[in-house]
Amino acid sequence: MIAEQETEPRPPAGWRPRRLLATRSALGHAHGRRVLERASALGVDIVELPGDRLNLDLPDDPRRAYVEAKATLALVVAPPSKRRLQPIAPSADWRVDLAEGCPAHCSYCYLAGSLKGPPITRVYANLDEILDGLPAYLGQGTITTRSAARAHEGTTFEASCYTDPLALEPLTGSLSAAIAWFGRWQAEAQLRFTSKFADVAPLLAIDHQGRTRMRASLNPRAFARFEGGTAPVAERIGALRRMAAAGYPIGLTIAPIIAADGWEQAYGTLIDDVAAALAAMPGLDLTVELITHRFNSGSKAVLDSWYPGSALDMTTRNRVTKRTKFGSEKQVYDAATMRLLRTFLERRIADALPAARILYWT
Repeated sequence: MIAEQETEPRPPAGWRPRRLLATRSALGHAHGRRVLERASALGVDIVELPGDRLNLDLPDDPRRAYVEAKATLALVVAPPSKRRLQPIAPSADWRVDLAEGCPAHCSYCYLAGSLKGPPITRVYANLDEILDGLPAYLGQGTITTRSAARAHEGTTFEASCYTDPLALEPLTGSLSAAIAWFGRWQAEAQLRFTSKFADVAPLLAIDHQGRTRMRASLNPRAFARFEGGTAPVAERIGALRRMAAAGYPIGLTIAPIIAADGWEQAYGTLIDDVAAALAAMPGLDLTVELITHRFNSGSKAVLDSWYPGSALDMTTRNRVTKRTKFGSEKQVYDAATMRLLRTFLERRIADALPAARILYWT
């Protein structure tokens, strides 16, 4: 059973890196200069680099290097290769990156096996170039654009594949700018982002025109010890309600679903809490995405080095090896465990949130 005395860690009042490394090219962009001004106003130590090479100067000790990297923000320019969008099934037609990296300390972090090098967060200064390239992809996707069930969403662009844009918003303003841009774009298109943070105040008054879907990334309070530095679950649910009241389509990203002892009660309570918060919301447009916990040998090695002694189960118990379409392998729950999880969650969501649309299970 889940220990009742476990409490959810409180995050800082908003992430503030110890230092910001600004490349020369980044300061040639108006958005980059605005990010620099925001960071300076928050008291962040600014280092203006003479060129575009990041000099991280991290300690040799791996644990200290991790801490220093997580406290570093780099202001860089997204090269053309980063602006060529890639499909991001099953979430959206295309992945659009406003940044890479995340300030949170989740011991299941998906980025651990995806991003190379020290876990610094990079924010892109050439936001205008990134957004101006999106119309070329309109109507070209295969996830929502060609789906009978989701075609009404239009061409979808996922902004939180490699980052949590809401976590960075006080420093960057990138998410607000992107939401406003989509609001002005007279097209069948939708921006999507998911977050484990809760400060949505800067987003509420934006003229979004219903073209941005905010989703709260949620796990039960009992599992919050695996999500260091994030907003409390209750605050994330409150942020979801505030966004819905501001006319945004919203969603739940229940992830990663963890089949630990007591999971039925934990996830049942989570869904009931969401239902209570969203009760009687007029015109509610609510989706649900269900993502089970998985890992591979590479991400496990990185996470073990970042979070030694974590209680998160990354053994082979109740696991099977699944090969991806790219030929790599990952550990997922076995068929019996998957069936139990899916049956319970889909039934509980249908009962408590009958207006919700479950987009996918993975």
